[in-house]
Amino acid sequence: MGERMARLAWPEDVLAECAALVPVPLARVRERERGYNQSTLLALAMTPRLGVPVWTDVLVRERTTRSQTRLTPTDRSRNVSRAFEVPASASGKLRGAHIMLVDDVVTTASTLNACATVLFAAGARIISYVTFGRAPTSADRT
Repeated sequence: MGERMARLAWPEDVLAECAALVPVPLARVRERERGYNQSTLLALAMTPRLGVPVWTDVLVRERTTRSQTRLTPTDRSRNVSRAFEVPASASGKLRGAHIMLVDDVVTTASTLNACATVLFAAGARIISYVTFGRAPTSADRT
């Protein structure tokens, strides 16, 4: 999946400016249960083709959140609000950087937006999003 994501037709400015791939972190308990973070695995599979590093130390999930699957868009935003932080040690690395935030699936983008909020606050200049899939919404049903 990550290799397919890396083969997308990226805009030239993204390829030229992107400093790193940043996977959306899982809660510690979820990662222990699964044994892996799917976003990290996707980012690691993308990095050889894109030629940029994966930064797993610039974004952390500070609290466990409920599963988003059955939540409304408003509840999703509330659920992930203030769930992510940037460690103080990462601010220098992020300052002025264009980073690509990696997740497996996007539905409402609440998780990606919550991550971007703290990354921007820590000094990231541009944040691009990449996901493998998009969950269907009610607007998709006709």
